[in-house]
Amino acid sequence: MAVAALRWLVVILIFPTAALADAVNRGQYLFTIAGCTNCHTSAKDAAATVAGGDALKTPFGTFYGPNITPDPATGIGTWSLADFKRAMRRGQRPDGSLYFPVFPYTSYSAMSDQDLDHLWRYLQTLPAVNKPSTAHQIRWPFGWRGSMRFWNWLYLPAAVEHPGADMTATAVERGQYIADHLAHCGECHTPRTILGGRDLDRYWAGGVVEGDDVPNITADNEHGIGEWSTDDLTMLLSIGMLPDGDFVGGSMGHVIHGTSALTAADQAALISYIRTVPAKRHDIAKRK
Repeated sequence: MAVAALRWLVVILIFPTAALADAVNRGQYLFTIAGCTNCHTSAKDAAATVAGGDALKTPFGTFYGPNITPDPATGIGTWSLADFKRAMRRGQRPDGSLYFPVFPYTSYSAMSDQDLDHLWRYLQTLPAVNKPSTAHQIRWPFGWRGSMRFWNWLYLPAAVEHPGADMTATAVERGQYIADHLAHCGECHTPRTILGGRDLDRYWAGGVVEGDDVPNITADNEHGIGEWSTDDLTMLLSIGMLPDGDFVGGSMGHVIHGTSALTAADQAALISYIRTVPAKRHDIAKRK
């Protein structure tokens, strides 16, 4: 009887710690796939992970990824999990004001409760860095946060968990979840409307980021990746190598850091989904 009681005590004491460790590890995996460091860490101070990013120039102004370390004064150390979920899904600050959609909450809106919980737990393990976020430099008249209510009405989808968050989902569902909501590929590879929303009629047909053309990654044979093999896609996602032997650079080079961390199952799922995206054309192709 005493031995049995001791075993139960060990389980009670150890299991929560093991469960928390698993959640943190899962959160780190999601953090890597989502490329959080790409926007929230400055190349000039790479050691200060997610303590504030470099400039991102857009037609609406110049934006800076804020400090999202657990620092209570300059980061998100005073936030609750509920605050974090509202920010990720609805683009809303704890005080009720709205973020600008350079923060891709439109993609994160379909993340599952469990994934957001795990990501939150991982963020809490990062070193708190006391570093004020750099103020955005927004062109008039786009700096009014109240206008984001109208923008969200046009472009923010309902916060419905995508079925691909479930590890028992089909490969295509899982791949779409990774592509659209974790890695948010469409934020760069989908053209924008005049108001800055994604033009989903030209999904993945190519975009423009900081004046640079972002390629078409649909099944279009001439301008997209329709002729790429599975091995070609595997090499790209794993080490950033293109079919011609060259390697991607720039912002896509940072993205590969995330895709290279995918498990074999998730990488296969992502490739399965990529194969389903129909060919699309966009005017960007005419400039090539």
